[in-house]
Amino acid sequence: MHASQLRFVFLNAGHFLDHYLMLVFASMAALRLMAEWDMAYHQLIPYATPGLVAFGVCAIPAGWLADKWSRTGMMVIFFVGIGGSAVYTSFTNTPLEMAIGLILTGAFAAIYHPVGLALVVEGRQKLGVPLAINGVFGNLGVACAALITGLLIDSLGWRSAFYIPGAISILIGVLYWYFESNHKPIIVGEEVIEKDGAKETAVNSPTLQANILRRIVMIILIVTLCGGLIFQSTTFALPKVLEERLQDIAGTASSVGFYTFLVFGIAAFAQLVVGYLLDKYTARTILLWVAMLQAVLFVSMINLSGLPSLIVAIAFMLVVFGEIPITDVLVAQITGSEWRSRAYALTYLAGFSVSAAAAPMIAGIHYGWGFDVLFALLAVFAVLIFIAALFLPSNIQYLKKQSA
Repeated sequence: MHASQLRFVFLNAGHFLDHYLMLVFASMAALRLMAEWDMAYHQLIPYATPGLVAFGVCAIPAGWLADKWSRTGMMVIFFVGIGGSAVYTSFTNTPLEMAIGLILTGAFAAIYHPVGLALVVEGRQKLGVPLAINGVFGNLGVACAALITGLLIDSLGWRSAFYIPGAISILIGVLYWYFESNHKPIIVGEEVIEKDGAKETAVNSPTLQANILRRIVMIILIVTLCGGLIFQSTTFALPKVLEERLQDIAGTASSVGFYTFLVFGIAAFAQLVVGYLLDKYTARTILLWVAMLQAVLFVSMINLSGLPSLIVAIAFMLVVFGEIPITDVLVAQITGSEWRSRAYALTYLAGFSVSAAAAPMIAGIHYGWGFDVLFALLAVFAVLIFIAALFLPSNIQYLKKQSA
């Protein structure tokens, strides 16, 4: 296997672990800890909020260090750090100690998106499919968090749900360090990528006019803020939603985990379709369709239960996951390689800092009104994305050529 292909395998594994370990607590562990610690759902879930904040805020220093020091070095720190944090979390005995473990997990998890995505797109002309494949692994991490965590909890207890994947992450980090310390610099097109993956000589590419660039950045920001809240809310709340709406067929942690895995697992592959379409059509067209479908499906979920709710849940997660590579492609199209990690960091800081509000928002809405109000609110955010997409230029690559 070529070095670049093996690196891509490691990066995909990192994306899987990033989302998997961020959702172990919310996906199933919290449901078990409610009984063990004698706490209600709305009381326990907010302890995850600081970790979600760290997931966004720590992306900025991670992106800066990656561009200034070493992207591959930061990836080693990611694997070992997030794994060690999960192992620590498995030893906690109180909600406060759990919150500290989740903060550490979020801080190290923040490394992946600004660093890993910059490595994924490096030296590539067509970005849709590589980002989509990488995105599928992230989505499978979301899906497997519910399934595997549920199985581990039922068989070995809730602590195993943290220390087993944590140990695996540390092992992968050691293997990745060994791989990167032994490979030679590679040449991709007209770019020389040095051993650390951050220092490189790149061909100057044409840039957009300032007014167009500002408009695209503003649209990316709006889409990121609304999309981040939608993504975090759906992935965070779905296990509890299915537990309530599939009561006749989901009575154990394993069964809730299975149906959550089913929804996330099927939806994970939406990014492959969207990635292919992004290489064929404009980001504006794809984003408009995705946002419109999100709004319709969230409204459809109101007052729904049983098998129909499972079907609609699969449908809305398809378009939620499908939106992810669109903004990633837009960021890659308007940025230069020398500061791309920082650009991704700013994007994810915006998205995940706002999405940190998802945990207390879900807890409050669920306690006061139930999940129907949550789905109505998510539909409003989807409409805002649709409106923002109307102002996106049709063909950014063409505009860059015109500006050259």
